[in-house]
Amino acid sequence: MPLKLIKQIAETIAGETAAQIVNFLYDKKDINEFLIAKKLGLTINQTRNLLYKLSSLGIISSIRKKDKRKGWYIYFWTLDVFRSLEILETKLSQEISRLESELSSKKLKKFYKCPICGVEVTEESALLTNFTCSECGEIYVLSDNISYIDNLSKKIIKLKKELELITAEKSKEQGEKDKKLKKIIKKVEKLKKDAREEKKMVRQKEKKKSLKNYKKIIKVKKKIKKVKKNKKIKKHKK
Repeated sequence: MPLKLIKQIAETIAGETAAQIVNFLYDKKDINEFLIAKKLGLTINQTRNLLYKLSSLGIISSIRKKDKRKGWYIYFWTLDVFRSLEILETKLSQEISRLESELSSKKLKKFYKCPICGVEVTEESALLTNFTCSECGEIYVLSDNISYIDNLSKKIIKLKKELELITAEKSKEQGEKDKKLKKIIKKVEKLKKDAREEKKMVRQKEKKKSLKNYKKIIKVKKKIKKVKKNKKIKKHKK
C-alpha cells in the first residue's frame, strides 16, 4: 500500500517515469544515479531532472562521492519513505477536509442544474439570474444530489481508511527510525566511554611513568648526596 501511494504522488508531481524511479529505489539505499538512468533507459540529464523534482519535495535524498579515477562527483539516491508518508498523510487529510466541506454543503444547500449545459449553481446564484442559465438561457432544474452525496460519502470513507493505513505505516517507519537512532546513540556513547577509558589509562600510565621518574631522580639525588658526604669525610680525615 505505501509503495502504491508513493508512486501515485510521484507520478502526479513528475510523471510516470518518476513513479518508476520510486519503484526502483524502494527498499534500497544509496543507488548510483547512472545505474538508475541505465535501469530506466534514460539519459543521465533526464534522470537527474526527475530526481531533482522528487528531491525538492523531500521524497528522496542523496549523498555525493567523488570518483577517484575521473575526478567528478556522483550522486547516490535513497527513497525517504517516512517523508513520503508525511506528504501523503497531509495530502489525504486536505482532500478529506475538502470533500467533507463539499458534502456538508450538498446536504445543507439546494443546488440547481442546467439540463442543457450541465452547469450546477447554488440557490443564491440561481436567484440572481431568475433561475435562468447564463450560458444558454435554459431554465434551471432542482438537482437531485442523493446519488452524488452517497458517492461522496463512500469516497470519504475510502480515503479515511487509506489515511489510517498511511498513519500506521508512518508510525512503523518512525519506530524503525527511533531504533536506528538509539543504536547510533548507543554506539556514540560506547565510543565516548572507550575514549574516556583510553584517556584514563594514558593518564595512569603517564602518572606511573612520572612517579617512576620521580623515584629515579630522588634515588640519584640521594646517591649524589651520599657521594658528597663521603668526599667531606675523606677530606676531613686528611
